[in-house]
Amino acid sequence: MKLKINIILCDTFPGLLPSYIPSYFSMFSKLFDSVNDGNKYEIFMAMNNELPKKFNRGELYLITGCNLSAYDNIDWIKQLIEWIKIANTEKIKLAGICFGHQIIAQALGGKVQKAEVGWGTGIRESLICDDEVKKYFPDGKMHLLYNHHDQVTSLPISARLIATSSFCPIESFRIGSNIITFQGHPEYVPQYNEHLINNFADNEPEDVKEKALDSIKKYEHQGKDVAKMMIDWVIDQH
Repeated sequence: MKLKINIILCDTFPGLLPSYIPSYFSMFSKLFDSVNDGNKYEIFMAMNNELPKKFNRGELYLITGCNLSAYDNIDWIKQLIEWIKIANTEKIKLAGICFGHQIIAQALGGKVQKAEVGWGTGIRESLICDDEVKKYFPDGKMHLLYNHHDQVTSLPISARLIATSSFCPIESFRIGSNIITFQGHPEYVPQYNEHLINNFADNEPEDVKEKALDSIKKYEHQGKDVAKMMIDWVIDQH
């Protein structure tokens, strides 16, 4: 089924992308196109103060990752927070990935902090604690690629926890049937996570990098399952 996906792009990660990834946006389009034919996309450069001015409840609005923090005192981040509040009131289908997950929590009454446990990277296993989501993860576990230093430490008002882990207790949450978020990166591919670990992590502990690289070999990344869930979530409830 054809679906309009609005990408609220919060970073382009200049200098970090390898040659086989044309753009950060292309990671999302490739992911969603792999599980649903006929998607249409519109990109809004949030960091340039571009945000959707009109809402359509039959479309998906997705807030991406970013190298900044949801609590940074930056004008475009504050503007995005206000937009999220309006989007929540309008009950549109809103998804957040990594920074998107964190800023949605921050906007709607939750709390985001620098993670005391350090850098989260590689593939992490989390436990599904929402029965409605278990049809996508029949064994009750979700494996996603990660790359973050911040965490959501307090859920927004009315939020329901979807997935949890000892490293990151709030891995994923939803609010009603209109908001869903993930700390992990479904759009990543294993090679890209390895690329970041091997080339852009000089200041990180060696044991953290080794464990992360081992986890990528051990587990299968389930980004497509998350993408399928987000698409079904819009189509089935529209």
